[in-house]
Amino acid sequence: MADTMLIRALKGKPKALNLCNKKLDKVPKIIGKLDCVLHLQLRGNKLKTLPIELSHLFQLQILNLGNNEFEELPEALEYLTMLEKLHLFNNHLKTLSPKVLTNLRNLTFLNLNSNNLKTFPPEICRLSSLQHLSVDYNQLTDLPVEICALLRLEEFHAANNQLTSLPLEFGFLVNLEKLHIQKNKIRELPESLGKCYKLRTLDIAANELRIFPTELNTLPLKEMYCEENPLLQHIPVHSVQEEEVLSLKEINARYIMKELKDRWSYLRRAIRHYPQIKEMLAQASKCAVCGESFLNTWLECVRFVDAREDLKLNNLSGLIPVRALLCSYRCFNSAGHDYYGVAFP
Repeated sequence: MADTMLIRALKGKPKALNLCNKKLDKVPKIIGKLDCVLHLQLRGNKLKTLPIELSHLFQLQILNLGNNEFEELPEALEYLTMLEKLHLFNNHLKTLSPKVLTNLRNLTFLNLNSNNLKTFPPEICRLSSLQHLSVDYNQLTDLPVEICALLRLEEFHAANNQLTSLPLEFGFLVNLEKLHIQKNKIRELPESLGKCYKLRTLDIAANELRIFPTELNTLPLKEMYCEENPLLQHIPVHSVQEEEVLSLKEINARYIMKELKDRWSYLRRAIRHYPQIKEMLAQASKCAVCGESFLNTWLECVRFVDAREDLKLNNLSGLIPVRALLCSYRCFNSAGHDYYGVAFP
């Protein structure tokens, strides 16, 4: 049946070809003759591989291989360099071939939902044009830092996996607009999330999150979903704090960072000759109370912000716990701020 359809198609030179739900366990090699096809539908068959002749479809832009039986990316995909959209949902993929990923540089849309993926190879960063990535219902336990190199990514869906965290460098995804990571095991969001300046939708429902990053209120969020998380509650209790003892490294770091604010300081000129120290100081944080910089020693606090008034969210109400870092108990004990110490049961 498929051979007959392809022979007929050869006469018409179609731009689109639909072979969905034909119970195919293989694609006829004659398909390589249809180099005019831009959109190929092979969804809902029993395919485990593709003929190498498919690589002759050098103009192919959209390929749907969903609802098949692929356990690995077919080698033929490596040569489809003009491919823009690839659907591979509901297959049996366990890994992604780095060799195939390397050549799909024009891919903007990738749907890998409902497979058996446990991680991405570092070569995921080669998908430099990718705007939409969906990996819902897999077995992902972590994400490689290389995923943060997908600078054009606008939507990322990774719901119903086993993720416990996101890469610290997640903030490099500056074009990200929608992030759906509900139903995982995420305990903490990276502080760099505050650098995702275009993020409008955040769904982190049904995770293990207790507190949000410090710069949550700087994001242009329109929708946020955080139900079914053990978020910190606003229940003030009395506590006694001992004065902290700073390490010599911390004392020196704080002194240097204070001196660097003085444009006439000798240290401001001298630090150019110490790139390692400069790099270390670049990781410093700023006290939410006094505004001074500090390096490694901090007091983690929480501030409760109103979802509607402070975050301008229409779909959410109530108080949201947001992390705040303080440089000392002196700042914590000072009057006039609304930061609370964090007590875990």
